[in-house]
Amino acid sequence: MAQTLDIHHELNGNHGRYWAKLDDAHEAEMTYVRREDGSIVINHTGVPRAFEGKGYALQLVKKAVDDAREKGFKIVPQCPYVAVQFRRHPDWDDLLT
Repeated sequence: MAQTLDIHHELNGNHGRYWAKLDDAHEAEMTYVRREDGSIVINHTGVPRAFEGKGYALQLVKKAVDDAREKGFKIVPQCPYVAVQFRRHPDWDDLLT
């Protein structure tokens, strides 16, 4: 089982990212652009190859889902990985725009 990541959130203007340090030299990240209506377009999820398959990317997606529920915004899953996760989790459908 993968370790639970300490996920951070950064927002710079309309561009944001969720990220977590994996070791001294690597991090996992998921980037997005905030639209005028407040929704976010998740456009990239990246985990270094040595850390793939451990569930780290899914933890990033789940953090964005939790934030969307808490703060009341919608998500556009432009990144193929995030789109797959939304198809696998129909209970997230209410967050789609």
